[in-house]
Amino acid sequence: MASNFYDEHINFYVADFNTAYHAILGQPTLAKFTTIPHYAYLVLKMPLPVGVVALRANLSITYAYEIESLSLVEATDLSIQMARMVNDAKKVPADDLKIPALEPPHAFAKSKEMKEVGLGLDDPTKITKIGAHLDPK
Repeated sequence: MASNFYDEHINFYVADFNTAYHAILGQPTLAKFTTIPHYAYLVLKMPLPVGVVALRANLSITYAYEIESLSLVEATDLSIQMARMVNDAKKVPADDLKIPALEPPHAFAKSKEMKEVGLGLDDPTKITKIGAHLDPK
């Protein structure tokens, strides 16, 4: 039936990569055809003189491409962050990179108020040191 057909020429660019979408149509193209896109179901509906035509995508192929795209984006994002971190590290003055020689905190300093306590294992050589004022139980 001739009333079910409609011809229109559209110029668009083709990108050679796998994505979840077979075509990316801009707002002017959608408005020209008075289409209604539903992104969750990957359906594009267009009114015709005798009804509505629905263009559907293959959800399993689309899902596989989406997973591949996400892993590519994550890898790209990590490499960008790593490059930024390396550039930031090169800007740090050499004096700030030196490790300061500090005395150990008081809690870890050697103290005479320490006693040895067994760990309760079968091996009596397994011991630890605790503060003398702590209860070993």
